[in-house]
Amino acid sequence: MMKIAATYENGMIFGHFGHTEQFKVYEITDGKITGEQIVSTEGNGHGALAGMLSGLKVDTLICGGIGAGAQMALAQAGIRLYGGVSGSADEAVQALLAGNLAFDPEARCGHHGHHEGQHHCGEGGHGCGEDKHGCAGNR
Repeated sequence: MMKIAATYENGMIFGHFGHTEQFKVYEITDGKITGEQIVSTEGNGHGALAGMLSGLKVDTLICGGIGAGAQMALAQAGIRLYGGVSGSADEAVQALLAGNLAFDPEARCGHHGHHEGQHHCGEGGHGCGEDKHGCAGNR
């Protein structure tokens, strides 16, 4: 069995990993969704979320934008990352299972000269609403 988590809000992929309030976790057996649940992050952010996902036995994450520190924490936890994704969470998981999920391996929001933990989408004139950043819709 495999477990895929997606940053989640109102059925859609939430735009920034470190600020998501929920994950939708999908259980996959033989390439098909066999269970799903919505899990609250309970106010945790950034690095703590990688530990939370690891504790849920998640091995794959689908999200929008994500900072470099969170990417490292996921890698250390052995969680595969598919960033830069937007749209329906359910459709993204189906696309991943079908082998045709459009994602951006460079999807980060903290790579424009900001110090880790201090980046804010929309600051610095870097146009975080651009598709390649996957941060559109941040609060």
